[in-house]
Amino acid sequence: MPAHKVVKLGLALVPEGRRLFPSLSVEENLLIGGYAKRPGPWTLKRVYEVFPDLAGRRNAPATTLSGGQQQMVAIGRALMANPRLLLCDEISLGLAPIVVRDIYARLPRIIAEGTSVVVVEQDIGQAMKMADRFYCFQEGRVSLGGRPGDVSRDQVSAAYFGV
Repeated sequence: MPAHKVVKLGLALVPEGRRLFPSLSVEENLLIGGYAKRPGPWTLKRVYEVFPDLAGRRNAPATTLSGGQQQMVAIGRALMANPRLLLCDEISLGLAPIVVRDIYARLPRIIAEGTSVVVVEQDIGQAMKMADRFYCFQEGRVSLGGRPGDVSRDQVSAAYFGV
């Protein structure tokens, strides 16, 4: 299915590595996410409320931002599509631990707006703190799944690393 049809169905992706448009400003990158004009709560104003660091940098080229700010732009761009389901691929990749915690701290607000979030993540600790449910995969199969509070760290490690 073409990407524009997937977006119209209510799916949006925050890709691994952010994949911002380097020739565009922060705000232009965000506006591209709203191209499909799906109705919903996410507007530029709302994205800037969730990620206030971006408001002051709205006219800056997106590639001049820190890695964490670029990740915020990538998430904001996906939110501008007003998705029912937000797919986040490795949102902690290459970021300092304090920035990762900051980004993960904003996910509950996104979920509270009615957007479901699926996170593919190697930072198990951060993902488990915010997850309602989790799944570990080994060679394309679910090796463990459930609610974070129902399993031990050792069980997750065994399922994740196959030991």
